[in-house]
Amino acid sequence: MSANDHLWMARALQLARKGLYSTHPNPRVGCVIVKSGELVGEGWHVRAGEPHAEVHALRQAGERAAGATAYVTLEPCSHYGRTPPCAEALVKAGVGRVVAAMQDPNPQVAGRGLELLRSSGIEVASGVLDSEARALNPGFIKRMETGLPYLRAKLAMSLDGRTAMASGESQWITGPDARAEVQRLRAQSSVVLTGADTVLMDNARLTVRAAELRLDDGLSALALQRQPLRVLVDGRLRVPLDAPFFLAGPALVVSNSEDQAARYKSAGHELLALPAEAGRVDLRRLLHELAKRDVNEVLLEAGPRLAGAFAALGLIDEYQIFVAAKFLGSSARPLLDLPLDRMSEARELQIKDVRAVGDDWKITATPSV
Repeated sequence: MSANDHLWMARALQLARKGLYSTHPNPRVGCVIVKSGELVGEGWHVRAGEPHAEVHALRQAGERAAGATAYVTLEPCSHYGRTPPCAEALVKAGVGRVVAAMQDPNPQVAGRGLELLRSSGIEVASGVLDSEARALNPGFIKRMETGLPYLRAKLAMSLDGRTAMASGESQWITGPDARAEVQRLRAQSSVVLTGADTVLMDNARLTVRAAELRLDDGLSALALQRQPLRVLVDGRLRVPLDAPFFLAGPALVVSNSEDQAARYKSAGHELLALPAEAGRVDLRRLLHELAKRDVNEVLLEAGPRLAGAFAALGLIDEYQIFVAAKFLGSSARPLLDLPLDRMSEARELQIKDVRAVGDDWKITATPSV
């Protein structure tokens, strides 16, 4: 691999990121076509059901694609879905070389696209900026490899590790810049998941709001065309149907019983019954159910009890923790309801990133393996 291969793949990844808010349930993919050191075509996948990145780039390149090198952030597909196979389109265009950042984890592809290209006499290489490509699609990759979506927990706390006053009051711990960051996290997620306590205490809607996204007009428009599915874990159906959460649009309610399914359906919502021991919703089974619905990334925005339950089960892949420069005091509520008795039981994290967000700080961390 040459320095130029890395340079052009970096450009393809930059294009792929434009699909951060719109490609669900498909992966974010970018493509660059280069001939004699000159960029002749580029494209990115905008949304499911529309042309893939390679098709956009080939259309722009036209006849200049013959003999060129195509840089793609994900192995070109080889199967017929809602669109024809991209590997066949590259063969038909006569490209001379294809460089893929990573192999597609989708069992329907999984190397077949690269093999189709090789068998057609095209030079193939893969693994260029592989880690960057994987970081762009953590949910799609995890769903394909494990049958579970990628669960990202958003938590906001004070410097003394508190998330709400003893009364439950929590608006607002952090400032407007942090809230805009959360809006963008919602927009890139397939699902926003919460619990009854959060909805009842905060009158939460958990929608993506245009005024707070702080994206350019084009990306904002794409983000607002697809509101994430809002999922409410409410085992005892405590949240009334006239709550702001339900008035904000269709939602999936997860409970222990399907007795009220017709009532929720008539109001425009879906009730999913997942009974478990001790009357609690089976959270692991819930994530499997969401993956069956092609959910890639889940944003958990919940109180300490539900967030702690997911953490206790080892289901959280990533923590996005917003820290405000204030103290809420010892009587305020903790970040997680996760009772531990000994230091040996402590849950260790790897801090991936720490950065200022307005007057607050954001810590990105993942559980230590």
